[in-house]
Amino acid sequence: MKHLFAIVAVALTIGCSTPPQDSGAGGFVGVERGQFIRCGKPYYFIGTNFWYGPILASQGEGGNRERLSAELDDMQAAGIDNLRVLVGADGLCGVPSKVEPTLQVAPGEYDDALLDGLDYFMAELGRRGMTAVLYLNNSWEWSGGYSQYLAWARGDKAPVPSVDGWPAYMAYVEEFMRSDEAQRLFENHVRFIISRTNRYTGAKYVDDPAIFSWQIGNEPRAFSDDNKEAFAEWIASTARLIRELDPNHMISTGSEGKHGCEQDAALCERIHSTPEISYINCHVWPYNWGWISAEDMAGRLEEAKALTKAYIVKHEAMGERLGKPVVVEEFGFPRDGMGFDLSTSVDCRDSYYKYVFSLVGQAASEGGVLAGCNFWGWGGRAVPPSDHIFWQRGDDYMCDPAQEEQGLNSVFSADESTIAVIAESNSRLNAINR
Repeated sequence: MKHLFAIVAVALTIGCSTPPQDSGAGGFVGVERGQFIRCGKPYYFIGTNFWYGPILASQGEGGNRERLSAELDDMQAAGIDNLRVLVGADGLCGVPSKVEPTLQVAPGEYDDALLDGLDYFMAELGRRGMTAVLYLNNSWEWSGGYSQYLAWARGDKAPVPSVDGWPAYMAYVEEFMRSDEAQRLFENHVRFIISRTNRYTGAKYVDDPAIFSWQIGNEPRAFSDDNKEAFAEWIASTARLIRELDPNHMISTGSEGKHGCEQDAALCERIHSTPEISYINCHVWPYNWGWISAEDMAGRLEEAKALTKAYIVKHEAMGERLGKPVVVEEFGFPRDGMGFDLSTSVDCRDSYYKYVFSLVGQAASEGGVLAGCNFWGWGGRAVPPSDHIFWQRGDDYMCDPAQEEQGLNSVFSADESTIAVIAESNSRLNAINR
């Protein structure tokens, strides 16, 4: 892989001679006239999801700083400088489908090794001129989030989708934003993390330009039509809390967009119109949404591209109305035929990635509101297990979380064709950013 990275490596600007006009001192990324501004210039990016970065950065269970350094170097060589990252999981270990180890083991009780890992991770990003979107919650079970805060508040046990079924899970977690106690526990977590000082750099998190944005959660949802008002109010109140704690950084929702708002475009636009929310998020999942099938992935590929563009265009229209950038911060595509091991080809994925990247490139050349994307996700030097499908303790971390087949959507260092598509697209984008 070294020869490939050397050929397509993209030079990144580290630090800024002058900060953006609207985003304070120190080179924070901000928004101006519907565009991200970094170092005083419009900023468009092709990034990735790397939720497990702080776990790799720890010196406790799951930690591997040598691998972390190699992964960050490989990403940087491919022009990736924007990572979307989970601050940490919540609750006890041993729950099916939940990632381990967990950061917040009980309300207000934290694993210090993982706090240390978060600090180290952010220090390493800053040293490389990279940035992270840090999400603080999750509507899905794989890191705790909604279900864990509600279980703590109610003193009961949350349903697990892989055990109890999705209807039971969704009926349970829709109560999260209507529970005052669950909200209090989450607010305490937000205050604790955002008020933190990095033990490696000595800088407060609120003063760290390596943070691209604070994100309310991973794919926050109302989970029912009756819950829409409570959901919108929760997004707004959490955004206000974050802004109260941190005047410097952007704030984002983490939403899937219209798909994550009970298919209600007006609700999607409402939550993103919140004054404290800096930009619009949307996610695209062709396989999960039935746009492709394992049996005829290549035959339906062009249809998936067309549907992807139509979905993104809807959110671009919102961005233009609100004067805010749009980021497709999650999109994934399986290996050909839904294979999971590294020997499976990735021809359809490469074609799909290249298409999505081209949309960002076109927007960059035209000064459009589609400002970036983060593919899901970076598997890097991990090796999928050969004798089981789902994550088990001790397996390599990759971007497929514990409830998904390992190797399903991860891009590995051995996927040279995909890495080349990413790097070449970033090289073209970097030329425009300059």
